[in-house]
Amino acid sequence: MYFFMQVIADLHLHSKYSRATSKSMDFEHITRYAKLKGLNLVTVADFTHPKHFEEIKKLDERDGIVYYNGFPMLLTTEISLMFSDTKQRRVHLLVFAPSVEVAAQINDVLSKRGRLDYDGRPIFGISCVDFLDLMLSISKDIEIVPAHCMTPWFGIYGSKSGFDSIVEAFGDRASYIHAVETGLSADPPMLWRLDDVNTFKLNLLSFSDSHSYWPWRLGREATIFEIEKLSYACILEAIRNKNDHNKIIATIEVDPAYGKYHYDGHRQCNVVLSPQEAMKLNNICPVCGKPLTIGVEHRIEELAVKPYGFKPAHAKPYFKLLPLHELIAAIYKTTVQSKKAWNIYNKLVSAFNNELNVLLNVKPEQLIKYADKALVNVIMRNRQGKIKVKPGYDGVYGQAIIAEQTTLV
Repeated sequence: MYFFMQVIADLHLHSKYSRATSKSMDFEHITRYAKLKGLNLVTVADFTHPKHFEEIKKLDERDGIVYYNGFPMLLTTEISLMFSDTKQRRVHLLVFAPSVEVAAQINDVLSKRGRLDYDGRPIFGISCVDFLDLMLSISKDIEIVPAHCMTPWFGIYGSKSGFDSIVEAFGDRASYIHAVETGLSADPPMLWRLDDVNTFKLNLLSFSDSHSYWPWRLGREATIFEIEKLSYACILEAIRNKNDHNKIIATIEVDPAYGKYHYDGHRQCNVVLSPQEAMKLNNICPVCGKPLTIGVEHRIEELAVKPYGFKPAHAKPYFKLLPLHELIAAIYKTTVQSKKAWNIYNKLVSAFNNELNVLLNVKPEQLIKYADKALVNVIMRNRQGKIKVKPGYDGVYGQAIIAEQTTLV
């Protein structure tokens, strides 16, 4: 008889050694707030950065997992590839390493191709095929996952990435890609419509890509694994297994409209448009006359081969949730950082162990003992994926729209 454990993982973060990242994104803050969120596995992040890697090497390691004060962390990092062949190409890739020793070998090989010390997410002028071959020459257990696959600038399917498919990026090595990361601006139903997801039976992974440890960022997207033991080998098997529904059992997604690139638009011109509105303008900004930044919903329509509502046989369940702080801020007309928001948040999390438990599991009759009717109702609506969101665009986050409603669902 096999006994399985459930792991809620956020495996795409950035450390304090990445640009535009909190200087407190260290192991202490990441693991402390991961527990608050309800995660039980995170990434060390940015293992290519020399200073950060020195810190990683001091951690205990068992079965390909490193531990900070007993909290498990997987070795993953994000790489940026920018190169030219027949056209300009750019893509971000997540790299999973099976051990500290292999991560050291990756760093050694990449240090001969460019600098690693200027940013936690280094840039290389290497093609996707050459990069994949380079990684596989080190270890067959290194996994590569295209990051935030739909975002305009560096998603493999993004409107400005230069790619339309896995094959265009990886050629005859495409079968080595087993999964893609959904990203904040896309969700599984959108990606199920793509030819690649169906042809290659790609698994969909969700992680936060967080640059800070706050619980409205960390773990806002995550993947739920059900595995026999906590080890790199089991996580890798789950990612590579395209048939067994008991490996990746679900993902946690924000509403894609919450993401920064869902709709078309121009941030500087304060212009945000639906795909239909943008197409009527030939995708030109009505204020400055320059091309709009084409968002994810528009890009999906350009690439989709399946109709809206199509669901492949290998599809996994997903939960569409906004972070608890976002709900509190919207309903009480405050900010996520405010003392009021924190007081309400801490009261609920103290009572029910962690945020994800509050969002996913706690019954309304239990919640009402610690929150008013309006908030309990919104938590239930959030659990059902019924919170409306004003779409984000061109680097601007979407905003929850919560009408006052106090009747419990």
